[in-house]
Amino acid sequence: MQIKVIAATPDQEPVLANLIELYAHDFSEMADLELNSDGRFGYAPLPLYWQQPNRHPFLVTVDDRLAGFALVKQGSEISGNQNTWDVAEFFIVRRYRRHGVGKIAAHQIWRTFPGCWEVRVLERNQTGLAFWNRAIASFVGTPVAAAVSNINNKIWHVFSFDSANGNPN
Repeated sequence: MQIKVIAATPDQEPVLANLIELYAHDFSEMADLELNSDGRFGYAPLPLYWQQPNRHPFLVTVDDRLAGFALVKQGSEISGNQNTWDVAEFFIVRRYRRHGVGKIAAHQIWRTFPGCWEVRVLERNQTGLAFWNRAIASFVGTPVAAAVSNINNKIWHVFSFDSANGNPN
């Protein structure tokens, strides 16, 4: 399998919006997501990923076929540190899960933006928590303990590490 993380262009915004619908559908089991009156979940910040220089949209492909997406931004949702990189959203379609696609894609992204990173995982997302635990540990070379934070009355596990030297923060 050839796995690529490709910067999404503005003309690919509808493709990303479609993938976000699949992501939101999966995530609606764990989060308070509701369909809009048009039958879509939507993602209001999506256009900002082509308007603001601190946001980066990516498509993930496997053998040149769409397999998912990642939305990355600079600026911590936890500490407010504007230099910390944040995995805002990350999704791999079910067909490619448990085949290493997500891990390889995440590693490619972390190498693209060396520095301090935070990955937030909703506590109710136990599958996601296990995935990020494995993906980060394999990147850093050792397990990284997640801090627990209460954000807007939801419990989140927050992994912090430095992708430049592979160390936990």
